[in-house]
Amino acid sequence: MQHAKDTFYITLRDRIAALNPARLVVVRGVLRPGILVEENELVSAYDQPDAFRLRWTDVKMDAQGALPLVTMRCEIRYATAGNAGNGGMDRGRLLAAMDAELAAALSQVPQRAVKTNYTAASGPAAMQTNVFWNDAAFQSAQPKDERLERVATVDVFCYQEAGEL
Repeated sequence: MQHAKDTFYITLRDRIAALNPARLVVVRGVLRPGILVEENELVSAYDQPDAFRLRWTDVKMDAQGALPLVTMRCEIRYATAGNAGNGGMDRGRLLAAMDAELAAALSQVPQRAVKTNYTAASGPAAMQTNVFWNDAAFQSAQPKDERLERVATVDVFCYQEAGEL
């Protein structure tokens, strides 16, 4: 399942970076695209406004086929406080822009990617199956302090290959 999580993250990261190269965050002094995976970061790093934060929640496995089909739920959390020059009064517009970026990245054809092992010593190695996902389900925006937040959920599917953990 870890290879599927990594593949989904890298694919979404690259698509968001292509859609909005200005969506960047600084994590431990490194400038990178504005998308983080909570389980891979320190708590202080992933609570950044104007960035997408991936959180893996439910996992289900259907072992009835030749290869088990795994379904993982990914919550994508994001928030904005708006621009300081506008006194934060544009946070609704900026949240809508983030909604549009996320929807475009997730619905970009194809809605799949070749599952890749990013831990291979020789560099990323393509595996035998794909990772695929559905469209995002957007929850209503919620105010929190000076920010406006939203959670979108996506179901990510993959086949568990032989020898994969």
